[in-house]
Order: sequence, then C-alpha cells, then structure tokens
Amino acid sequence: MTAQVEIRALTPTIGAEVTEVDLATEIDNVELVAVLKAAFLKHHVLVFRDQHVTTEQHKKFGRLFGDLHIHPTQRGQGYQGDCEIFRVHADEATTLNNGGLWHSDASCDEVPPLGSMLLLTTAPDQGGDTLFANMHEAYLELSEPIRELLHGLVAVHDQRRDMRNYGYEPRPGFDYPRHSHPMVVAHPETLKPLLFVNPAFTTHIEGLSAAESAALLDLLHNTTANNPRLQCRVRWEPGTLTFWDNRCVQHYAVWDYRPHVRSGNRVTIAASSAPAAFAAMD
Repeated sequence: MTAQVEIRALTPTIGAEVTEVDLATEIDNVELVAVLKAAFLKHHVLVFRDQHVTTEQHKKFGRLFGDLHIHPTQRGQGYQGDCEIFRVHADEATTLNNGGLWHSDASCDEVPPLGSMLLLTTAPDQGGDTLFANMHEAYLELSEPIRELLHGLVAVHDQRRDMRNYGYEPRPGFDYPRHSHPMVVAHPETLKPLLFVNPAFTTHIEGLSAAESAALLDLLHNTTANNPRLQCRVRWEPGTLTFWDNRCVQHYAVWDYRPHVRSGNRVTIAASSAPAAFAAMD
C-alpha cells in the first residue's frame, strides 16, 4: 500500500503534497500512518487532494496524532455544536478575515496545539490561498547576536489580542487564555530551535520596555512575513485537506476572493506539553 504513496516537496524549506492516499479508506493502515508521521516531521505541512471524508473520519485521522484540541471559544457547557470541529467560513457578507495575520493556532494556551487539519468543502475559483512559514528557518535567518538576545526572553500570548484583531470585544466573565512562552523553543520531537512569537497573539516581551518590546517583535514578525524562502503557498480546491505542524509553523490566510465563498472544517490535535525553551534542551 505505501509503495504507491508519493510525497512531493513543495519547496526545499517547507511543505509537501501527498498523492495516492484515500484517507476515507486507509486511516487504519499502520504502515501508511508511519510514513505520514515521518513526512510530517520532515516537511511540516502535508497537502492531500480530493479527499472525501466524513466528520468522524476527519476526527479519527486527527486522533492518530493525539487527542483533539478544543478551541478556546468552544470550551464550556454553553457551547452549541461539535466542539471538536472549528468551522472556517467566509462569503460576501464577511467583513473580517479569520486567519488574516501570521499566527500559530491558539498560542495563547498553556499548551498550544500540536497541529491542525483543515478540510475545505468549498473553495473560490480564484484566490483564497494559505501561506505557511517554517519557524526553524525564521530563527536561523537571525544574526547570532539577535539569537543570543532572544535566548532567555519570554513573551506573552493573549487570546484577547487575537479577538480584537477581528473586531470582537471580550465578553465579561469569560476566561480568555493568556500565557507566557519562551521566544526560542525546542521542537518536542526533533529538538531543533525555532522562533515562537506571532503578531496575532503575542502582546509583549516580559522585562522589556514597551518601545523595546515593540521594536524587537516588529523585527521578528517581519522576518517571517517578508522572506518567501521560509514559505510555501497552498492553493485550495474542494476536498483539499492540509495538515500543518503548529509547533513550528505559522500560517496566513489570504483574503483576496470576496465575494466568493471559502468554507470548511478544521480538526486540531492537542500537544502533550507546553513549549520548552531551547536553551533548556541544549
């Protein structure tokens, strides 16, 4: 079965397209899953085309990599709907683009997710791509003095910042995650260093003045956004499922397709531990 699988890199730095795989019928193939897990660690972003999976099959695929993560906005007994599915939808009435800043999903959590699997059911004929960036490479782009400066620094990630980016005000009495994480962390499986700050959730760097924090964060955010060498671009079609490593990848959903519809469901996999500083793992 796995002899038929083809894994073709999108760029030398990040991303691969996986062909000859039907996730609806091959989820239980242990050998195939092992191949996909190895490819996931190597390429960080895996793209599967023409997938026709049910919601339960989608969630089952996610559980092969860990327990499912519940988005902060879908926690609690008052949520109506399937809390393990995060809906992504934009149409002609949409006024703010979900995912329209470089980010890693829910970095505000004490234990941010391992990864996310987005399956689009409706894709625009033009536009609607997603950019992905390799944060290992973002770290390596920095000069040695800047890398040394970052080691030991801690940044605050706050969901309220992310909400305000989209025009939502926090609800009184609701518990919004806010946690501090090292700015340079070690990938928990490969142990390689990576840069762990993003403009959607990161509010400031602890111990620095407001001006110092803003200047340094701007430098780091621009390193990710302005260097195409770190990035790959995924063009969506109906039935495309993309799985990215949220621990070392940031992404940006391009909103260039209005008034057309872009819609799908995301399953997110929980990580087993909080981000750990690279220096502590060295």
